[in-house]
Amino acid sequence: MSIKIGIKDLVNEATSNISTISAKDAIARYGSASTVFVDVRDVRELYREGMIPNAFHSPRGMLEFWVDPSSPYHKDIFSDMEKVFVLYCQSSWRSALATFTLKKMGMTNVKHLSGGLNAWKKLGGPIEKKEEKTSLNDSIETTS
Repeated sequence: MSIKIGIKDLVNEATSNISTISAKDAIARYGSASTVFVDVRDVRELYREGMIPNAFHSPRGMLEFWVDPSSPYHKDIFSDMEKVFVLYCQSSWRSALATFTLKKMGMTNVKHLSGGLNAWKKLGGPIEKKEEKTSLNDSIETTS
């Protein structure tokens, strides 16, 4: 069995149909109350690479469920359609696909960060370290 379309073609199709923002322009928008950065990477990447401070983490596999107001998993952060949502991943493939999907869902205020977190870091954009959660047992102090 062979696939009909590969990932590069999917990403190219997505990129040609979405709004893209450069890392330079994204850094200039950083801190604006009208912009929400959305990190679509796996949580393990956040621990390893850090993330844009104050970005909202939405794992790629949950994004559509969290955006859709009719979903039982909906997150209120996606309700303010006056804001611009800038999606990013590590290098930009997943965020291009995610942005394309949200556009198909009807979001008009969504952009894709070209080059992803790698481009952001290269230009000196702020990064915060995401601390791994410890198990409950690690946080309980024992007393004798």
